[in-house]
Amino acid sequence: MSGYISDLRKTVGRRPLIQVGASVIVENEKGEALLQLRSDNGCWGHCGGSVELDERVEDAAARELFEETGLRAKSLELFGIFSGPETHYVYPNGDEVSNVEIVYICREYEGELRPQKGEVEELRFFRFDSLPENISPPIIPSLKSWAERKRARQQDHKGDKL
Repeated sequence: MSGYISDLRKTVGRRPLIQVGASVIVENEKGEALLQLRSDNGCWGHCGGSVELDERVEDAAARELFEETGLRAKSLELFGIFSGPETHYVYPNGDEVSNVEIVYICREYEGELRPQKGEVEELRFFRFDSLPENISPPIIPSLKSWAERKRARQQDHKGDKL
């Protein structure tokens, strides 16, 4: 948990907080997305976390990417912003959040895959049409959007060949 959110929790307890998240969908050269198996809820999702006070969202995204995967972003492209009831979440410890998730795509990166101890059980690349069933609930909207865009591009390319 971020320092800012941790400090707020001391005051508000488990009540809902608006949480601004910076997330990254890493795509490899095959167009597959890097997902992590989370330690806290046993679900898959892209990397990301809370933005700290006065932290630039892009810096938070790059920081979370490195902390959780060992990869360093060479470039980040804004993918989308996701919010609303679909991103509301209650963590296994009872903390409740209304997420505003700012998601980036990273296709240029360096480093060795290294799951963050205590937070990430496994790192694995998935095709858009083979995503795991157990996606972390607040991440479903962004991953669904990513998969839909990949599916549409694939359909467009099939049409080009006709």
